[in-house]
Amino acid sequence: MRKENFDKSKRRFLKSCAALSAGMFCLPASRIFPESASDEQPVFRKEAMFQEETARGIMCRICPNECVLKEGEVSKCNNRKVIKSKLYTLAYGDPCSVAVDPIEKKPLYHFLPGTRAFSIATAGCNLVCLNCQNWTISQVSPDKTRNYDLMPDKVVSECKARNCESIAYTYSEPNTFYEYAFDTATLARKAGIKNVFKSNGYIYPEPLKKLCTVLDAANIDLKGFSESTYLKLTGGKLQPVMDSLKVYRDSGVWLEITNLIVPTWTDSTEDIRKLCRWLSENGFKKVPLHFSRFYPTYKLEQLPPTPVEILNKAVQIALEEGLVYVYSGNAPGSEVSDTKCPYCKSTLVSRSGFRVSANNITSGKCNKCGKTIDGVWN
Repeated sequence: MRKENFDKSKRRFLKSCAALSAGMFCLPASRIFPESASDEQPVFRKEAMFQEETARGIMCRICPNECVLKEGEVSKCNNRKVIKSKLYTLAYGDPCSVAVDPIEKKPLYHFLPGTRAFSIATAGCNLVCLNCQNWTISQVSPDKTRNYDLMPDKVVSECKARNCESIAYTYSEPNTFYEYAFDTATLARKAGIKNVFKSNGYIYPEPLKKLCTVLDAANIDLKGFSESTYLKLTGGKLQPVMDSLKVYRDSGVWLEITNLIVPTWTDSTEDIRKLCRWLSENGFKKVPLHFSRFYPTYKLEQLPPTPVEILNKAVQIALEEGLVYVYSGNAPGSEVSDTKCPYCKSTLVSRSGFRVSANNITSGKCNKCGKTIDGVWN
């Protein structure tokens, strides 16, 4: 085999490993809704929440991008458009990906372990991460994806039909399909279904506080701890994400955090320590932190996968800085995925991949020592 062909095959293999391990790739909706698959895009526009009229145009007030749009212009996230002097969301009731996932895939390790989440996503994202694994849907608009007619009430009924305990807004960026997620979550909560966000946290406090009234859990990507790196890697800013973490922490939503370690970008032990120290000093000691292994993809295909040694070092640093629940993932065979009791050190939840093989927590307490374990267990 020629070297260039070998290299391409290797990259494809590594991508497959990343997808299988991290669960970040979207399962096509047609696997669940074959009858709804259509090449004709469902068209439904709803007036966007959090918009403001300015002298330069209509400003979207959902996220720090602060898009100011004139008639007919589309936002940076690709799914908001000004029509007749009003801002409308183009991502409503038209998910391009639907799947039933184990909750551990989000990853959420301290929230209803062993249960299933009905996962939905529309096209679009308000960041432009060079390492995005779902770039085929996150970096396009809803009119460029194969969508499914699934209004909020239908999402709830399909979730019930598949015996899922929660709905996960995931895969792309749920902040950019805010109205769809909020309306769905509102109906789900009335139906006794939990709501979960997998998000980049790039959102302003006011819309986030409103959103938190209907959310039960969230895993937020903290993509690094350097403003310059954040800008170069994602096109966004770090401070708004830090502010969002505090809103989630104070809102009563169960929170977990993921840090993807990208070689030459976010693998500095100094930056990892700064990140962990900030979490420790700002009230996040008992918030589970997941270090995730990077695999070459999108615009960073030239990089190698994150060395396992770096993941292990990151876990060690986090523990040294006082974080209580620390995990590593996306590294089959080398993951730190079991939940340990911080008091008696016994294994509480055993995991193999996304499968829970043992759960030794009863009524939120360790079966061995009786101490309360942080999380939502029942």
